[in-house]
Amino acid sequence: MFKAIEFQSDVEEMVRFVEETDPADIVAKTYQKLKAGSSGGGLLRASTLAVVRSTELPPQHHGGPVHPVCGVHAVQNVSERLTGELSFLPIIQHTVLCNNHVHSIQMGPYLMPVIEPMPGVPGDIGSFHISDTDLTEGMSAEQKRASTGIEATKGAFHKSLRAMQAPAAEHYYLWLLEHLSHAEAIDQLLPLAIARNGLDDHNFLFPVYTARALDCIGWEWAGVLCRAAVRFQARRAPRLIRNEYDFADIEALIKEHRLLDIDIPDHSNPAESDQIIQLGLALGKSKVYLRNSEVMAEALAAGLSLEGAGEALSIGAAAAYLSTSYGNPMDSHLHTGTNNRRYLLNQTGVSLENKLLGLLTGFTGPEVMLAERLLNWEDNLNGDVSRSDQSQEQLLNAIIESIEGQPWIDWRKVGVAQTVAPDSVKETLTLARQYADKGYDAKVYFDQLAEIACRDDFTEMHALKHFQAIADEYYATRAECQWLHMVAAAKSAAIVHLGREHRVYEQAKSLIAA
Repeated sequence: MFKAIEFQSDVEEMVRFVEETDPADIVAKTYQKLKAGSSGGGLLRASTLAVVRSTELPPQHHGGPVHPVCGVHAVQNVSERLTGELSFLPIIQHTVLCNNHVHSIQMGPYLMPVIEPMPGVPGDIGSFHISDTDLTEGMSAEQKRASTGIEATKGAFHKSLRAMQAPAAEHYYLWLLEHLSHAEAIDQLLPLAIARNGLDDHNFLFPVYTARALDCIGWEWAGVLCRAAVRFQARRAPRLIRNEYDFADIEALIKEHRLLDIDIPDHSNPAESDQIIQLGLALGKSKVYLRNSEVMAEALAAGLSLEGAGEALSIGAAAAYLSTSYGNPMDSHLHTGTNNRRYLLNQTGVSLENKLLGLLTGFTGPEVMLAERLLNWEDNLNGDVSRSDQSQEQLLNAIIESIEGQPWIDWRKVGVAQTVAPDSVKETLTLARQYADKGYDAKVYFDQLAEIACRDDFTEMHALKHFQAIADEYYATRAECQWLHMVAAAKSAAIVHLGREHRVYEQAKSLIAA
């Protein structure tokens, strides 16, 4: 008998608040709840559960639970960074987005049903249109031979994904969640996620961000959140742009360089600093992103650690971002993709193969590769920067004024994928570089930009995700290259500010001011 998922009474009450409040009232009522003492973390959990329980997945990646779930890590961290009632801002943005999705006719009505965890047998899944060979692609020999238990259920799960049989995949995955560690369970989502990264960056981002959302709200909710990530994979994956990318070429690099056979260190050390920096800048200055996969494979084969490769990828992502005039406010995937790949490197239950494939696909996402057509801002990487005699406060104020003074661009008329950053953004970057070169306080800087990231309500959490990924990467990067992330944060803030989509922010700020 069909039964919709329900939560324990206190959680259910808050989830229903997110689902049932009139969108016209959601900003004010969310503020009132927080003002009255409701936990920001509790409300973040509720909005996340609501959007997963009560919205359908979109045909591509905008709408439904995808970006609200991907935004949880950023929302929690930005909320903790801000002080006083300013900490309400990211929580309000997330709650409003989830509420709007629940009430959108494009995404509902939908109710996630209760289903039982089920062990599987690879032979359980069949398809008239997909060969057995295709269905078993990526399965280990153990999985193919197994008839019961964990390996058999893994096999049935992977076959069900390829057969696009989402209900079966959900049953099997719920069972695997009960029998695997958190990281091992996420690892089962990675083969398809990484293979399809070149079709749409979100194939990779959604399952990994789901794990990070669970790190925030609690893994006891994995049986709800992970089902959305499973359904997202068990579908026909659209190709966002046409290019020469072929995942088989990435897999071939692993074999060619024997990356699974050699001893690759897990952790970095000071002796490889120069190699990391040189590799990172080489990746960032590349004019053909697909070549970066081979460059990364060669570095790993030459002895670079996994951790060092992740840091080089981070430096390269920031340098690449600064080298392009691409002005898409959702152009966050160089940083968010890198940040999530480095997250996986720290998970002991994720296989070495998936870690390597993650590193080698860092520059393959279509929304990353769209930036290739506008690689005309390389002068932003110039080390010769005019010195400033301004104090920390004066220079920070100048940066904020420069961001807020950007010309307005109507994204709805132009289209975000066609937006080119105006030259005035370069002025913002120069000021940010001066701030970094003076060695001024990074915390004060990022706190100011965090508040700016909370203003946007157009990009479905991209402003917040981009900010948080950059901040994460800043603190995980060697001092010599931290300035790249600091300047990238200013560029992201300036580009997002071009759209002036601040309705939720302005209403929330007026309530706070009152």
